[in-house]
Amino acid sequence: MTATAAATTATDLTGARTPEAADVITGARERIDALDDRIIGLIQERMAVSAVIQEARIASGGRRVNLSREMEILGHYRDALGKPGTTVAMTLLELCRGKI
Repeated sequence: MTATAAATTATDLTGARTPEAADVITGARERIDALDDRIIGLIQERMAVSAVIQEARIASGGRRVNLSREMEILGHYRDALGKPGTTVAMTLLELCRGKI
């Protein structure tokens, strides 16, 4: 493949209009992919820790979910990320409630 063909392919794949912009986009996408992998790993870790808490709460005769704690978490995410943070927190809480 020629350099021009490679540049065309890179620009086609990224939507960039120049090879330089395509390089920037490709690098940034690689970083986003790495960040997404870390985020997924952290969510999985949070799910595991949440399961430990839920098991301890249930074993002591309590409920699996602590609504006041969930409200704290919702507020924390909303304060940090704005209104969309509430949606992120709700999704995270749903993932972490699990089925014990």
